[in-house]
Amino acid sequence: MLKGKQKRYLRAMAHHLNPIFQVGKGGVNENMIKQIVEALEVRELLKVSVLQNCEEDKSVVARELAEGTKAELVQLIGSTIVLYKESKENKSINLPS
Repeated sequence: MLKGKQKRYLRAMAHHLNPIFQVGKGGVNENMIKQIVEALEVRELLKVSVLQNCEEDKSVVARELAEGTKAELVQLIGSTIVLYKESKENKSINLPS
């Protein structure tokens, strides 16, 4: 689990990122989770946008993505989800302790 200080650090880092995934009408599916896991391995920190036509609640989508990818939910702000997962091979983010 991330500490408050670490979440603040990640939120600051994520501020300038653009969402690279969108959750729409179909909601969260296995293929999307697989792609997000691969992207997290490369980037460690990414944003996912929840479109207005998504039938599930944003907080449910955020929880499904975090559980499915085994990532930390850093933030859910508006319709944007910020996820973090430490990379095994491309570690680039050093969290404050």
